[in-house]
Amino acid sequence: MKYETVIGLEVHVQLNTKTKAFCGCANVFGSRENTNICPVCLGLPGSLPVLNANALKSSVKVALAFNCAIRNFIKFDRKHYYYPDLPKNFQISQYDEPLSENGYLDIETAGSKKRIAIKRIHLEEDAGKLIHAEHAPYSFVDFNRAGTPLLEIVSEPDLNSPQEAYAYLSDLKLTLKYLDISDCDMEKGSLRCDANISLRPAGEKKLGVKTELKNMNSFKAVKAGLEFEIKRQTKCLEASLSIVQETRLWDEKKQETFSMRSKEEAHDYRYFPEPDLPLFSFTLEEIDEIRKQLPELPKERRKRFVSQLEIPEKSADVLIADKKIADFFEECLRIDNDSKNIANWLIGPVLSHANIHESFEALQLSPARLVELNAFVRGGAVSNLVAKSVLDEMLKTGKAAKDIIQEKNLGQISGADELKDVIESVIAGNKKSVEDYLAGKENALMFLVGQVMRMSGGKANPKVARDLLTERLKQ
Repeated sequence: MKYETVIGLEVHVQLNTKTKAFCGCANVFGSRENTNICPVCLGLPGSLPVLNANALKSSVKVALAFNCAIRNFIKFDRKHYYYPDLPKNFQISQYDEPLSENGYLDIETAGSKKRIAIKRIHLEEDAGKLIHAEHAPYSFVDFNRAGTPLLEIVSEPDLNSPQEAYAYLSDLKLTLKYLDISDCDMEKGSLRCDANISLRPAGEKKLGVKTELKNMNSFKAVKAGLEFEIKRQTKCLEASLSIVQETRLWDEKKQETFSMRSKEEAHDYRYFPEPDLPLFSFTLEEIDEIRKQLPELPKERRKRFVSQLEIPEKSADVLIADKKIADFFEECLRIDNDSKNIANWLIGPVLSHANIHESFEALQLSPARLVELNAFVRGGAVSNLVAKSVLDEMLKTGKAAKDIIQEKNLGQISGADELKDVIESVIAGNKKSVEDYLAGKENALMFLVGQVMRMSGGKANPKVARDLLTERLKQ
């Protein structure tokens, strides 16, 4: 490669506290426009901010999860800029003394592991939201979001490909979901990402001129935007054209970036200490107490599933990808420790239904009922094929597996006498497969077993059917 790609990511996460960062207004999404507002978040004269203690504690929790060092004293600053959805014309943020610094997140791409340094994590307040009227010379502004506690997670420029950026964002989001400090819903704006990207000659240590990408509403869009910028900047360098340090927006329809404005520097914001807020501090004991509240994080959970429960790595990846599913799995194991079969149910039929219903929570399924269904299969009461149809009915009606099996007479047939006529019919109707099996083609026997299963409505015991077929064909 002639050029090396250098990427740094800035992730903004809205915290799910009940109230805003510096006032008592409700911190909820979807309220009627301009109803969750007060003199503080509107910056009216005489109003004074008061820090939300839960927002600060949630911020420390995130910092600890990403191995950051917590500062002894935490200071807030004013970041000045004008924008119609910023009622105070400044944002309460953190500049030279952020909440935490020097953390990291380990990622894995293409089978290789890499440590991405996290430069800083700091707490600030969000701005409002502009709503642009289509084909009209004006915009609406909703201040409900103004003052929402916002955590900014800034990586070092350690990423060298769009795929690494995608992996970093995916792992970051999953960890945040496990911490339960945000819903991380990009469609709601709860999680947003800006990407800084530059190119430099391979082997060069000095960073190239960077551009910042905004307005990307999915990790897929981040990846696509970075891929486009690599091509655009490569063309500029090949043609000896200057790359301008600027902010660029992503056009989802055209799948390309376009210039928005020149990139601001820190001095443009005229930072100075927030005069209405004191310094804050945590004792070591308070930090240790918050550390004890951290849940088992995704990578730790995956490692335990693989090493202790002997779950295949790919299956473990699917299970931990959604904390609710991983929790459900562990609830099942408290009832029955058949980890492999329960995992197969979850990552197969159950997740398939969850995708149809758009969420795992929407399914009418309890751990006890899934364990009961699995036990019926393991004990030979129903075949695996029938069990899948039983699961379908369970999710439609909310009934228990036992009741559905009894009502529909779905019990597995394992008796030789009961299967004798079915086997004779299969042999008589599939002479070519019988001949193939007798000629030494083992796959033909599996086909015949499948025909027995079909004729019995999936109720035949597959092992018994195979054994009876083998015995009958020897005659």
